Amino acid sequence: MTSKNIKFSVIIPFRTYTGYVYQSLKHLSYQSYKNFEIILLPDKNEYPDLKNKHRNNKIRTIPINTGPAEKRDLGAKKAKGEILAFIDDDAYPHKDWLKNALKCFTSDEIAAVCGPGITPEGDNIYQQAGGWVNSLWFGSGGAGTYRFVPQNKRLVDDYPSMNFIVRKKDFFKAGGFDTHFWPGEDTKLCLDLVYKLKKKILYHPDILVYHHRKPLLLPHFKQISRFALHRGHFAKILPKTSFRIGYLVPTLFVLSLIIGLIISFYYKNFLPFYLFYINLYLSVLTANIVYVMLKTGSILVSVLTGLGIFMTHIIYGILFPLGFFKKNLIQ
Repeated sequence: MTSKNIKFSVIIPFRTYTGYVYQSLKHLSYQSYKNFEIILLPDKNEYPDLKNKHRNNKIRTIPINTGPAEKRDLGAKKAKGEILAFIDDDAYPHKDWLKNALKCFTSDEIAAVCGPGITPEGDNIYQQAGGWVNSLWFGSGGAGTYRFVPQNKRLVDDYPSMNFIVRKKDFFKAGGFDTHFWPGEDTKLCLDLVYKLKKKILYHPDILVYHHRKPLLLPHFKQISRFALHRGHFAKILPKTSFRIGYLVPTLFVLSLIIGLIISFYYKNFLPFYLFYINLYLSVLTANIVYVMLKTGSILVSVLTGLGIFMTHIIYGILFPLGFFKKNLIQ
């Protein structure tokens, strides 16, 4: 079988049709690799004339009112392609997304490939700030900045489904997405691919999508709250990929603030060390704010980014241990 005969099934779960969905469909029509189908999984079939509207006969719509993991699993079951390409409804691909992905499946050892989801230039300032929180090491060191900005190719064992392309046969051998978890079903799938099937997941910067960010403040913090609770719970039940220092650092930071304050209250000689620690954190935070300002030329984006980083650290640091000690987080 030649590479041109390999078919992709692009699977997009979402609730309702938005401008972002149409944007994704538009950019999929520009793909340099043409052998693919698109499977849309909305809550209900609101627009039965979608094929004509987008002049695209590759589209299949499967309405189902359920969660994202269940939708992805159903899309995989209905897929006609040998390779499943998962992308979020608020993301759109580079024109060589599928072509570059196919080049990375160099051996049967590689079960899946993935790449960065960068912030689109057209996002508003609140989305841009959310994007900077994610893409700066100081903002999301635990998650890995390579998820949000192109970096060197590498093997990974945990990657989000916003840009995740997997062989269908390996997807089903691993059991598909664990529908008990959202978010986090992608973490479980990756763990099963790497540690149960003994396969590899390759990250490559050229497998590129543009991913609209949750805007600061409230939508971003809601998303971070979900991530923190589930990552904390996974640190207990799936420690292989989730009980890692990068995910623990925000909790250690929050604890250090609380414990340092208590010690300083009772032992005045400790206060200078505590203040030095706080000033060190604020200095690094300020350096990141200045960096964003130099990159964007926007004082507002940079200040929002600084606030976003600090609040992300606090929220994640508090909720991670709550997730860890919960009996379950089944949706």
